[in-house]
Amino acid sequence: MADKLHFELVSPERLLMSTDVDMVVVPGVEGDFGVLINHAPVVSTLRTGILEVHNDGAPELLLVRGGFAEVNPEGLTVLAEEAMLLSDVDRAALEADLKNANEDVADAKDEAQLREANKTRDRLVEILGVLDLAA
Repeated sequence: MADKLHFELVSPERLLMSTDVDMVVVPGVEGDFGVLINHAPVVSTLRTGILEVHNDGAPELLLVRGGFAEVNPEGLTVLAEEAMLLSDVDRAALEADLKNANEDVADAKDEAQLREANKTRDRLVEILGVLDLAA
């Protein structure tokens, strides 16, 4: 369809979405931005946030973390380090993982373990922060 934007969402695991849509709202590091058909070319780094896919009705909401978005004449491609439907996010599991990550930080025996434990904890804190804002 000529009046639709071609949109692809890719994570390291798989192609999550490839479809024509009305609009996508992307959580960029400089702020959220909407992309419609014929948008000017742009590349933006993603921040952890909610990506909104608008297409004939209520928007589909996805949690994305890390990566970048590219708008070009062919459409919008989002390459995310992590991406999942917001409805699939298990807050209780994330909170349990955060508790474990905090214990791993406290129990780290060397710099490498501490660095890895902090990285995991920071990722979970980011995601839970987005969920708090989305609620």
